[in-house]
Amino acid sequence: MAEPTYTADEMMTIAASRLLQNRMVCFVGIGLPSAASNLARLTHAPEIVLIYESGTIGTKPDVLPLSIGDGELSATADTVVSVPEMFRYWLQGGRIDIGFLGAAQIDRFANINTTVIGPYDKPKVRLPGAGGAPEIAGSAGEVFIVLRQTARAFVEKLDFITSVGHLDGGDARKRAGLPGKGPSAVITDLGILKPHSTTRELELVSLHPGVTKEQAIGATGWKLNVAARLEATPPPTKIELETLRALHARTARAHGSAAA
Repeated sequence: MAEPTYTADEMMTIAASRLLQNRMVCFVGIGLPSAASNLARLTHAPEIVLIYESGTIGTKPDVLPLSIGDGELSATADTVVSVPEMFRYWLQGGRIDIGFLGAAQIDRFANINTTVIGPYDKPKVRLPGAGGAPEIAGSAGEVFIVLRQTARAFVEKLDFITSVGHLDGGDARKRAGLPGKGPSAVITDLGILKPHSTTRELELVSLHPGVTKEQAIGATGWKLNVAARLEATPPPTKIELETLRALHARTARAHGSAAA
């Protein structure tokens, strides 16, 4: 039987979803993190608790939300709390296992930029901004980041640090007094990167099927370190692909062109 065909984005989303475990409490960002988190809920982690910034706890959307204010989130949640309670009691209170974020740019220590490209006062591009990401990155038990890997996104130095990863490496995060462990995995369309145990610099630990080490190195704006034991990401299963595609199809029917 022939292996199912899939896109790089599908592989990225599925690889990200596999990192989530049943009964984790996950603070979810909109976009790719939301797709990966809901795929996990619909497959191997049915009891995962998904939380969105608007205060929805234990939400189980049938379609992917367009924003944190999407009514689908509150309509399917176990409960809805105020935004101040969400951040002060749940997030800063240490009750979130995983913060799941996207990014426009990332550096070698998994610091994130979603604010500006170029000088802050006169940027070349003004990005969507911070939202709740700085608090999630600072206080969640650990953080997963998902984004496509290109030299424009994986940069030597960020123009602006919106959300901290491991700052300048080593024990810098601990010295800054941040309670969470910080980013523990970066999932891309090419592979998976994790911080080195001592330096905290990201290193390539797994390649997706059909991707070469040279491709990943070429898509990184710094000299990418590669783990001594480089693993191969298992390809998507039929169930994972069918579930993800059905989720996107329902979303497209519900939201039309806005879902893109």
